[in-house]
Amino acid sequence: MQLTRLELYKRVCDRPLSKVAPELGISGTALAAICKRYQVPYPGSGYWTRKSLGLAAELPALPEAPDETIEITPSIPKPRQKRTREEGAARKTRLVVKLRRPARHPLLFGVEEHLRKTREVKDGEFLRPYKRILPDLISSETALPRALSIANDLYLALDEQGFRVQIAHANEGFRRIHVKEQEVERKDRKYGRYHSGSIWAPDRPTICYIDTVPIGLAITEMTERVTMRYLNGDYHREDSKLIRSAKPWQLTHSWTTEQDMPCGRFRVIAYSPKKGVDWSISWQETEQEALGTLIPKIVETLKAAKDNVQRLMDAEDVAEAKRKKEREEEWERYERREDARKTAQALADSRQQLAEIIERWGKAMTVERFFTDAEERLKCTNGERRQRLEERLTLARAMMETVDPLDFIEGWVAPEERHRSKFS
Repeated sequence: MQLTRLELYKRVCDRPLSKVAPELGISGTALAAICKRYQVPYPGSGYWTRKSLGLAAELPALPEAPDETIEITPSIPKPRQKRTREEGAARKTRLVVKLRRPARHPLLFGVEEHLRKTREVKDGEFLRPYKRILPDLISSETALPRALSIANDLYLALDEQGFRVQIAHANEGFRRIHVKEQEVERKDRKYGRYHSGSIWAPDRPTICYIDTVPIGLAITEMTERVTMRYLNGDYHREDSKLIRSAKPWQLTHSWTTEQDMPCGRFRVIAYSPKKGVDWSISWQETEQEALGTLIPKIVETLKAAKDNVQRLMDAEDVAEAKRKKEREEEWERYERREDARKTAQALADSRQQLAEIIERWGKAMTVERFFTDAEERLKCTNGERRQRLEERLTLARAMMETVDPLDFIEGWVAPEERHRSKFS
């Protein structure tokens, strides 16, 4: 089929490429390549969306170029080659192998990079990444590849059983339990230079849903108690190459101490992330048994624990409802006590204010009798003295407050005005 640039331009501006291309016997990708080759612009998907909504949309202008004839040859599909039975069976086998091939769990994409972006840590200590929303993996830098491998194998094994693994959502209210890192639990803890070093933990737990039952998962590298020697301003393992190669005179002013250091062996902890449910179980590897061999056992244990965890969660819901009701009742009792106290206080304050008002009115009446008597006596005087006393008496009366009882009672606050009870 032969078209000029203008004819092709009108066609691609009239309808989308996906509609024009079949009429020309080619694919939409091939038509787009032809338009690009001959400088024929065509509107994008946004243009057709705006047009379908009745909004204004501008078409791209056709640039100037020689108006040559464009030859469009319809593509001829290649005939399918028939496969032999052996080739079909081999291809099917390859597809099955490809589907079953171990892959990286989606939750772990890009995690290694974030875990290595860490705050400053001493040699051999646990990583402390800046990012807070990550899978629950606690590891030193040297053991990080193995930690990711264990997590990947565990997450994929759970996925194969239909149990999804994800980071808990913020609105679910799940919490992460305290994870103990010591391989052999001791009363004293000596992790970090001052034996109180904090270990990084994610803000949200990693959750595996066994059907609808959430179970928290944490993977941590364990610590072992080792002897550390102070040399050249820092502590080093007694069995390290640096200490073993040191000269006797270099060790003259050195000393040793004990610290808990990552040992390269890992522990998996499964727990209930629901607040108030005390259920957890852990598996840890030894020098004789790697943690990877325990993954099938871990999956089966979690499946078997589903009903027990659900029962504990239901019991906690009942207990929490009871505690909530008790808190509401206690709060109501407290509000009633406070209401009664405020009502009694309002009554006492009103009585006190009323007594003070009456006392002030009594004093005002005494002053008023004084002025009345003075005015009566003023009538018996005359002349210049009377005029002078009248002025002084007017000034004195202006300084005193009113003696009208209604003015006094108007400023009084009744008990109901001070506090209105919610219960009576």
